[in-house]
Amino acid sequence: MTGAGTIAALATARGEAALAIVRVSGPEAIALVAGRFTNARLADAPSHTAHVGWITDADRERLDQVVVTLFRAPASATGEDVVEISTHGGSAAPQLVLRAILDAGARLAEPGEFTQRAFLHGKLDLAQAEAIADLIHARSTASARAAARGVEGRTSDALAVIKDKLLETAALVELELDFSDEDVEFADRPQLAALLAEADRQLGALLSTARLGALVRDGVRVVIGGRPNAGKSTLLNALVEHDRAIVSDVPGTTRDRVEAEREIDGLLFRFVDTAGLRATEDAIEAEGVRRSHEAAESADVLLYVVDARTGPDAEEEAFLRDLAARRPALSVLRLANKSDLATDPPAGWRSLSAREALADPAHLDGLRQSLVDAVRRGESEPESGVLITNERHRQLLTAARDAVGRARAHLASGTGGDLLALDLRAALDALGRITGAVTPDDVLGAIFGRFCIGK
Repeated sequence: MTGAGTIAALATARGEAALAIVRVSGPEAIALVAGRFTNARLADAPSHTAHVGWITDADRERLDQVVVTLFRAPASATGEDVVEISTHGGSAAPQLVLRAILDAGARLAEPGEFTQRAFLHGKLDLAQAEAIADLIHARSTASARAAARGVEGRTSDALAVIKDKLLETAALVELELDFSDEDVEFADRPQLAALLAEADRQLGALLSTARLGALVRDGVRVVIGGRPNAGKSTLLNALVEHDRAIVSDVPGTTRDRVEAEREIDGLLFRFVDTAGLRATEDAIEAEGVRRSHEAAESADVLLYVVDARTGPDAEEEAFLRDLAARRPALSVLRLANKSDLATDPPAGWRSLSAREALADPAHLDGLRQSLVDAVRRGESEPESGVLITNERHRQLLTAARDAVGRARAHLASGTGGDLLALDLRAALDALGRITGAVTPDDVLGAIFGRFCIGK
């Protein structure tokens, strides 16, 4: 993906702001910037120093007064000479400065090329690089915190502990294979079994966080379903605390899915209001009902709403039973809305008044906590703080654990060391692909392609 030479790009978002940053990295970074900078001391300045001056074009016309910060290799983010030029914000000034550096001989960086150079120079491993992308794309407090732990290296540290156990096991097995003709046993079988059992336990602990990790990464899809006029749209507006959906006494007002997001306890919840479930001859409403059923099938949590004055009918109870049979792991919260108007709310249903919650959001505090509990299901983050939020990591951890499982089976059955060694190598290979110790070029291209230009 990357090439040689010196690269440059705008490292901050476009648009009006007080400042912008143009980042330059490569063997000629300092020389190229010095050639377009009015402060003559830049070329000989020490690392980690800041300098005020003007960036000029090829004709020495001044473009913008900037602050240039110098980072000399290898003590820089990429491991190369790096120059960061802080320009005035807006649309014109940063682009003029970037163009001046490109005209001086730099080339425009590809997406993620700065981070890839950091990876190639050993400044971070692949898991940390992916965590940087996750941090950039994070949309909630929980996802940002999980990504920050990855950048910090906690995922890599957890994998290193497992890898050390597997390497110790593999070394004992390989040593025994080298002396197989002499009938010498270097590997103590109970010791090997204990090492593999601990590696399996630690891999299982990491994988157990993947369900919650995926919800932290993508957000929790909460579908609001029920009959027309049950108060679904009012509930949506109350949950997100603004008028997102149209509310009307006319049944069938909501004909398509209406979505809105809200962070609760650090988690991003993506609420989906749906068309009321009923038989209808209206083609448009019928399509909305079909989409409502489709949305329920893909929900992480279902809020099923009934009118507290009437309760659920037989058809609704049958729908919920069928859904539970198809998706037994789905969390369904049964809500009896309009309880302020009911004298005898249905048993087994949570009573609430979405209308009153519009005026006082505290009315839904209990429901919000139930949503968080439904997502976490009693799970707490491991002591290491590592959540597996990356699907590539989950697949490779699964492959590593499968290989360890095969190795344990071979050891228990007394199978020859050759097969045991192959399984241990497969497990180590899978872990190496997570951190980038063993990673094909096409995988690197896909990973770093997620980044924006300038990162």
